[in-house]
Amino acid sequence: MFYEQVSSEQIASGVPANAALLDVDSAVPTKELHNSALEMRAAYAAENDAARREWTHKGLWMAVAVYLAFAAPDTWLIPDVAPLTIVMRFAVAATVLVAFEILRWAKAKTVWLDCTCALALISGYVGWLCPAIATKYAMSMSYYMIFGAIFMMGANLFFSFSFRLSVVTSGTVLMVFFVALYASFPSTPAYQLAFGLFYVSCFIFTSFVNWRLNVERYNVFLNAVEARQQHCEAAERGKALLRLSHTDYLTGIENRRAIDRRLNECWSAWKDEGREFSVILIDVDFFKRFNDRYGHQEGDRCLTIIATTLQKLVERRGGIIGRYGGEEFIVVMPLRAQDDATYMAGKIRHQVEALAIRHEERPDDTQFVTVSVGVAFISERSGAKVEWLVREADLALYSAKASGRNCVRIFDPTLRRPNEDAGKLVPLLAAAIERRLVSLVYQPIFDLRDGQMKAVEALMRLRMPDGTSVPPGVFIPIAERTGSIIELGRWAIKTACQDILASDRMTTVSVNVSPVQLRSPGFAASVAAILQETGVSGSRLALEVTEGLDMEMQPEVLQCVADLQALGVEIWLDDFGSGYAGLSWLRAIEFNTVKVDRTFLHDCSDQRGLTMLQDMVALIRNRGNTILVEGVETEAQMSVLQNLSIDRVQGFHLGRPVTADLLKAHA
Repeated sequence: MFYEQVSSEQIASGVPANAALLDVDSAVPTKELHNSALEMRAAYAAENDAARREWTHKGLWMAVAVYLAFAAPDTWLIPDVAPLTIVMRFAVAATVLVAFEILRWAKAKTVWLDCTCALALISGYVGWLCPAIATKYAMSMSYYMIFGAIFMMGANLFFSFSFRLSVVTSGTVLMVFFVALYASFPSTPAYQLAFGLFYVSCFIFTSFVNWRLNVERYNVFLNAVEARQQHCEAAERGKALLRLSHTDYLTGIENRRAIDRRLNECWSAWKDEGREFSVILIDVDFFKRFNDRYGHQEGDRCLTIIATTLQKLVERRGGIIGRYGGEEFIVVMPLRAQDDATYMAGKIRHQVEALAIRHEERPDDTQFVTVSVGVAFISERSGAKVEWLVREADLALYSAKASGRNCVRIFDPTLRRPNEDAGKLVPLLAAAIERRLVSLVYQPIFDLRDGQMKAVEALMRLRMPDGTSVPPGVFIPIAERTGSIIELGRWAIKTACQDILASDRMTTVSVNVSPVQLRSPGFAASVAAILQETGVSGSRLALEVTEGLDMEMQPEVLQCVADLQALGVEIWLDDFGSGYAGLSWLRAIEFNTVKVDRTFLHDCSDQRGLTMLQDMVALIRNRGNTILVEGVETEAQMSVLQNLSIDRVQGFHLGRPVTADLLKAHA
């Protein structure tokens, strides 16, 4: 609990309840604890001041009403002195009410209002008792005096006095009673003892009630303070979490989610109020090479420096900047004139160049980190969605890259427009597995020596909700760019293992994997989990990686390949000869099988093409790899491959891709 019970001494002295929790061995100085206690008491008094003033005002009027109502019993019980007691009642009541209202109008402190009410109780009791004890109706008065205890009770029934003021008020009434009882009012010892004990009991009872009420009031206050503090802390945590959810974890600027929200706000403002804006996309040139040369920590530091520098530059001119991708930033600028955005884009490029961050692995003559910048302005041609404006900026950025990088390009309407169908595929690919829009077909792979089917290659197919097929050459690059290829690739491996290997339809199945998958953390572990789940040996699974620009020998890719081979998974090199790094890959990785790109087989119609294929086959054979030639479409091509003693072949001439259920018919 935030508090403990408060003693009467604490209430009387003004020490707050939570002071009772303080350890005498605490390292906090006593003076500081005392100051904290006083501050808490002051806060309690300040917070409850208005409510106490209002309650005291109402309480006094109710007490006066009750006080005047007892004029009727005066007339019945002590009629000989009743006129005088009634006059005293009205005189005291009028005096007290006038005095109280004057103090209240003058905005006197609450403590003075309480003291006025306490004095009113004492004055009311004395003002009634003095003439009342002179009555000749002694028997009636002896019983009537019991109602004097109401004045002690009134200190707590009608008012919220502090414990000290309550004790003083009730104690004064008690002393006046005893003076009257023993000095001015003749009575028997039994009567004096009985009534004396009654009044003392009332004094103790009312004092205890006041103490308990003050404790509870203060505890309620402390609970409210604690609740407000917890609410404030929760609100601050909520704000911090909101800021965190809108902040890029590395650079500290806004993340993509926050930028998307800002873009939508700017788009709405343009639609509703005509407020124009521009989008600037910034890409760090050759950043992958920077990471490879200097390491990821230096790469992160480079991005952070650039982000901090550009944030100061952009925000000074009323824009916002966020991280939109790995090494890509986006700026949203209010547009007063197109020259402003163009100037800002140029300033951004020069500012990054001026940082002079060393980059010695660039393929051009520049030795420092630079950026390419694409700019697009809002206009009616931007279409019905803000995403079109971002795509226009993206086209301008690619134009800047194609122009040699380290430059600014403005979107030109004559540039190739974004593919609308490609845009529709992004959400479709994200939900393709759940909606069962993606499937696998299997193309047979034959051993050329005995003509037996030795393996199958799993090929992914995608269809639109209306049943229209989407070519792999269209949706695979989009899946790689958006990252959905990671989940699709895992699904393909698992499905192939379940359809082909777990059911023993074929000894080996090969599945194409993207460089994006090989670079993603935990890919090898996910393959191991799939093999364990399906109960399949790793040696029956082959993963085909494609030679090409994206397959540069990154350490994480090489490590992933090594981990897969440790599982027994075969690694095949697909489309050998179609890229520029095939020999480097043959040197770096022990591929189980090398698939020769179909173009070499199709070029065998002349001697020059045949010689090229022979040379390539000889090169692979000398490395000791199994050779697989794909794209066999004619009997003549089969004869060429038989003459070259190729190990395995694949193509439409031998078998087209079919579903797993139809695969046995081709076996």
